[in-house]
Amino acid sequence: MRRTCATVLSDQLAREDAAEDARTLSPDDRTTCPLHRRWIHQCVASPTHVNAITRHRWCRQCAVPLTVTVDEIARTVTMVCPSCGDGGSPATTRLVSACCASLGEASNHTSRTGA
Repeated sequence: MRRTCATVLSDQLAREDAAEDARTLSPDDRTTCPLHRRWIHQCVASPTHVNAITRHRWCRQCAVPLTVTVDEIARTVTMVCPSCGDGGSPATTRLVSACCASLGEASNHTSRTGA
């Protein structure tokens, strides 16, 4: 039986929800978004993913959200401050890693199924 992209995403969301509830998965390490119910790389540019306290997508120096670029072909994710060109933080590094993993999972399924 062939699994659709939606089924793969739904299954991953359920696994990550359960693992997070069991405290075996940090929210920062999710490849899916529990709010938007999408792969994290598909919604990371949303303003809801900016957190000035934890510095997820936030430049402390300039006090602005980082700009997100997701290239699904090259499988790259970048987040930079539109003012100073930096804005990196450990939280943003983890978010970029999660997005790259998300890109890999989503594209691996697509390349195997052609869906």
